[in-house]
Order: sequence, then C-alpha cells, then structure tokens
Amino acid sequence: MIFKPTPLGPVHLNPSELAADKKNCRHFGPCGVGEKALYLNSFYFDRRYYLPYGSITRVFKRVAMSKGGFSKRGVFASIPYLVVEYDGGKQKQCNFKYEEQVDQLLACLEKTHPEIKLVSADVEKRLAERQRKLAAQKKPDISSQARKNIQSLQDAAGYLDKKPELALELSQSARRKRAYLCSNPSYRWAALAITLMGVAALVYGVYLFTQHRGFAVYFTLFGLAAIFMFSGASILPTARNNRAAIMDRARKAQQAMEGYISFYHDFPLPARYAHPIVLKRMQRAIEDGRAIWPSDALEVVKQDLKALNSSVEVDQEEYDEVVAIKALFLNENYQ
Repeated sequence: MIFKPTPLGPVHLNPSELAADKKNCRHFGPCGVGEKALYLNSFYFDRRYYLPYGSITRVFKRVAMSKGGFSKRGVFASIPYLVVEYDGGKQKQCNFKYEEQVDQLLACLEKTHPEIKLVSADVEKRLAERQRKLAAQKKPDISSQARKNIQSLQDAAGYLDKKPELALELSQSARRKRAYLCSNPSYRWAALAITLMGVAALVYGVYLFTQHRGFAVYFTLFGLAAIFMFSGASILPTARNNRAAIMDRARKAQQAMEGYISFYHDFPLPARYAHPIVLKRMQRAIEDGRAIWPSDALEVVKQDLKALNSSVEVDQEEYDEVVAIKALFLNENYQ
C-alpha cells in the first residue's frame, strides 16, 4: 500500500490483514466497504482511514444545502456526506461528489452488516414516533380480499428486498434521467464559462509563478481555479454525464428489474415502477380503505404523487419516499 490507512479508533487490524482487506474492498466514491473494516476518506485522499465494524454504531447520510437538489433547477447541486458514528458518539464526516454513491454504500452495509444502524439518532426517534402515531390511528374495516392483497404486496416487497441494489439503481437512474431532461441547456453554457474561468486562473497562476510575482497571489489563483473547475466540471458532458449514457443507464436498470421480477409469479407492478416504496404506499392505500385491488392501489399512489409539488409541505420521511420514486412516474408520464 502506498498510503497505509490510519485507524480512527483504538482497534487496529494487523498489517497483513489490513493490506488484504483494503485491496479487496468495494469502492463507493472515496470510501470503501471491506470484510473487516469500513474505509473513509480524508479531505485529500480516498480511503485514508479505517474503522473495524465492531467500533461502528451508525452510518448515515447527511445532505447539505437542503435536499432540494432533486429539482436540479440550479447550477449547483446539494452536497452529500457520509457520517460514521463510532466509539461511543465520535463522528467522522466524509464528503462525496455523488449522492448515489452514498446510497449504494448504505445499501451494501444494510446487506452485509445489518447490525449497524443506517439512520441518525434523531431520525430514529422520528421514525419511532411516526410508527407510534400510525399504529394509534384507527383503521377502517377492510375485507378479507383486501387483507390478502396487502399480504401479496408485502411478499412482493420482500422479494425486491432480496436484491436491493436493483431498486436502488432503478430509482437513481430515473432521477438522473429526470434531472437531465428538466435541466436548462443554458446551465451547460454557464458551466463551460465557469470551467474556462478556472482554466484561465490556473494558467495565469502558473505564469505568475514562473515570473516570481507575489507568493500569496498563487494561492488565490490556484484556489479560484480549483473552485471554478470543480464547480463547472460536474455539469459539463462527460463519459458518464451525457444524454446517451444517462438514457442507456435508465434503460439497463429497467431491463435488469424486468429480468428479476420475471421469475416472480404475477408480480403486482411493471418493471418501471418496481420499487419497495411503491409497494408499501400501495399497502397503505388498501389499509386506509382507499383501494382493494393492487391495480386500484397503484392509481391511488399515482394520484398522491401528482398532488405533491413544491408548494406542498411534507415531513422528512414522506419527502425521502417521494424523492426515491416520483421520477419513476414522471419519466413515464404516470402511464
């Protein structure tokens, strides 16, 4: 290893075990998930630190600048972080470029280390309170057929939960497609201008450096160059950020889901909507007496999503659900 990872806590792995584990760990952006430890980045280096799983209490996502980045109507998107809580309350926050990488890492941990909590303590309390309120609400009497349909939806959701990466990719690719289709083309010209400003600042800084003119100016210009280039480069077309790549990713995600649910007899959703959250919202529609059959429950879900827009205020849990699935329906025009 060129850079040997540093342990964040008192628990260490022996050098040979650490080298093998880091080499074989799964990479998610600047972090990694190994068999023995979770690898975390510093500001400058990927997978610079590590924490054995026995030291970790919670791993969860935090998003700065509000999660309104889903609308993608501004040049700058929201900033995602991975937060790791360890050794009785200490925290390490890791910055990511792409929010989907945080989601993928959390999905991997959920599968490989279910003992680790994947929400913050505050969110855990809110979820418990929400469940308590839902349990206290009086539900209408429903027919035996409705109860059977709820059970069939639960079984279908359980089937999807066996391969959570498929639903995660379906959601993320749909959100990326929606963001691209809704983005204003002028943003790309603005991104190009910002990137060119960064290049100009970098070239001028190199020129001044060769002329030995003002030591402090170098830091200013190089700093501006980094800010401008990183800000603009995230929007400019690249190998993974262009129309063909984005559309192809969404198509492949649907095909993968379609292949998976083809082995399930009479799956209650088409592949384009096959997400556990959709199934759970369908269950709630039947439990509330708003539908009996899965097809009717799906229509209720569509109407609820159509009614939610930027002027409607919802709680954080509802917001997270809507962010995960609404793009699936918007891209298909709710068909």
